[in-house]
Amino acid sequence: MRARFTFLFLILLLLTACSAGVPTPGDATAPPLPSATIPPTAGPTSTPATPLVILILPSGMSDEQSQAYQKIVYQLSQAEGYRFIVLNKLTSAELEPSLKVVIDLSPETDIISLAAQAPQAQFLAINLPGIQPGGNISILGGDKASMDRIAFMAGYIAATITQDYHTGALVRKDSPDAEVIINAMRAGQMFFCGLCNPYAGPYELYPLVQDIPADAKPSEYGAYADILLRRKVETIFIEPGVDVPELLQYLQSVGILMISTQTPTKPVAGWVVSLQPNYLEAVKAAFPELIAGQGGKAFPAPLSFNDANDSIFGPGKQLYAQRVLDDLLNGLISTEIK
Repeated sequence: MRARFTFLFLILLLLTACSAGVPTPGDATAPPLPSATIPPTAGPTSTPATPLVILILPSGMSDEQSQAYQKIVYQLSQAEGYRFIVLNKLTSAELEPSLKVVIDLSPETDIISLAAQAPQAQFLAINLPGIQPGGNISILGGDKASMDRIAFMAGYIAATITQDYHTGALVRKDSPDAEVIINAMRAGQMFFCGLCNPYAGPYELYPLVQDIPADAKPSEYGAYADILLRRKVETIFIEPGVDVPELLQYLQSVGILMISTQTPTKPVAGWVVSLQPNYLEAVKAAFPELIAGQGGKAFPAPLSFNDANDSIFGPGKQLYAQRVLDDLLNGLISTEIK
């Protein structure tokens, strides 16, 4: 009997020892039980819109020019993964937050006001008068810094196509570019033929220059051209602004060859070449800076030959003239007479 009591007592002791290490809900010394942690849920996130490039073309632009600009700007936009649209008119409604670049060729655009409304975008004005670079507005053209190069190439080309180097220039009286034009044109002619002395006379210092009074009527311009014609001038460089249709039609009627910066709106016999800035190449060069937000400047536009008359200024002469132009643009040739 005593042995049985001792055995039960031992079992009770063992049970008491085991239960002593297990905390009870009412035990103040028990550590807190870990609670389940609910992971945070991600809320909806907005995807930023793809940057947008807008090209603004005037409604009267030729199909050839329009397609050329659209092709270049489309390729530039696609290469960056940007959207691209073409408009004839830009309004405030198109100034969305994702707008990145606006390339504008239309003089009807109120580019200053629109640029102020879209400070996140860069605006590029191409050959638009009265627009100055600054802020988020950049320009191509609109300056006269390249007139010396234009006149140099006009003199060089005129010398290659004119018998006995009988060349000349028509400029506006009191034009700030008049002296630049005649000096650079003479340098270009001399680059081709040295002294360029005529073989059969008259023995003049070609190219000759004739100015046209500012108050002269367009119908009177031909009379001033006649002064050059009487001195046997056969090829004339016409200063921008003087190349009015009345003058071009008159020079065509008397068989004179013409070089200027703007292609006539109607075909003119005797037109040799248009010496114009290559805005397409300039757009390609400026685009990386525009998308990087580095605008507010005047980007240079290299000179190019447009609408060349192959029957007068043939492919071979164009090739040699292009080489001269390349050296001129690279600073290897001076437009000044040394």
